[in-house]
Amino acid sequence: MTKKILLFSELTAQQIYDILQLRSEVFVVEQDCVYQDIDGHDDKAFHVLFYDGETLVAYSRILPPGTYFKELSIGRVIVKEKHRSQKLGHVLMKTSIEFSLKTYPKSIIKISAQQYLIKFYESHGFMISGEGYLEDGIPHIGMKLDSH
Repeated sequence: MTKKILLFSELTAQQIYDILQLRSEVFVVEQDCVYQDIDGHDDKAFHVLFYDGETLVAYSRILPPGTYFKELSIGRVIVKEKHRSQKLGHVLMKTSIEFSLKTYPKSIIKISAQQYLIKFYESHGFMISGEGYLEDGIPHIGMKLDSH
């Protein structure tokens, strides 16, 4: 498994294609959710990529404070379906959190979590923040990790 964390300007055309393909595969096709994935924030983000050979199998996007939320944010957390049994989601979140807090020390990380993943995010230290809501037709909830 090859792990890379890159700014948008450091991504190759192939890596951008891989990211958009995986995000579309999981969020649009698998979850049957039509939404505006290309939202104008990718160019401000750090992109966490896990490759198995030439295949992108896990991904997340780290947005600096003030970009999406007032707080630092981790989003677009994805693991390719056939790799989920390897617990890559936990490795991906641990990697994303560690990089986020190293890059933005003493930050609060806010996420918009799909509600069925609450226990997953709680296992990484996140706590529910606020009431649930629908985002793109899928139940979500705000969660925060306070690194102080």
